[in-house]
Amino acid sequence: MAEDTHTATDQGNLAKLERLGAGTAIAGEIFGLVGKSQFFTEFSKDDISTLAGYMEVFRAQPGEIIIRESDEGDFMVLIVDGEIDILKKSHRAEQQHMTSAGPGMTLGEMSMIDGEPRFATCMASQPTTFAVLTRDNMAKITLDHPSLGSKILVKMVTMLSQRLRQTSARLLRLMEESR
Repeated sequence: MAEDTHTATDQGNLAKLERLGAGTAIAGEIFGLVGKSQFFTEFSKDDISTLAGYMEVFRAQPGEIIIRESDEGDFMVLIVDGEIDILKKSHRAEQQHMTSAGPGMTLGEMSMIDGEPRFATCMASQPTTFAVLTRDNMAKITLDHPSLGSKILVKMVTMLSQRLRQTSARLLRLMEESR
């Protein structure tokens, strides 16, 4: 099956989901996430309104896959409502639950930035509404609104750095426990 190869794209996963329209329709809901989301600290209502204009909104039902591990990816997801489970294949090819993500959280930034295959599978665990920002639209924001583009990129780099630090700390604890 093509979905199991590195040449599959997660755009195919989005095509199977309910498309709700342009992000501008939910700009107010996205702005409502400001207090719940690390991503939106320091973003004005105008920033969010502009960003929403470059996003598309989708809904996934429980069990539907939004991002599949190993697929090529070119977008990130902002969860507006609902919950997504993050699953990673073990060395025995069994899906293992790593964590869950809820409103205000973003997923898929790494592949959007570096173009590498998806690290994990993201599957809706309840009805979930989310906005999608593609790599192409991120480039357009950077050209059309350089200040906002810079703000988004700095926020993404900061979040990825924090995740790396947390992961490194967990790895160190596991290494110390195994001695």
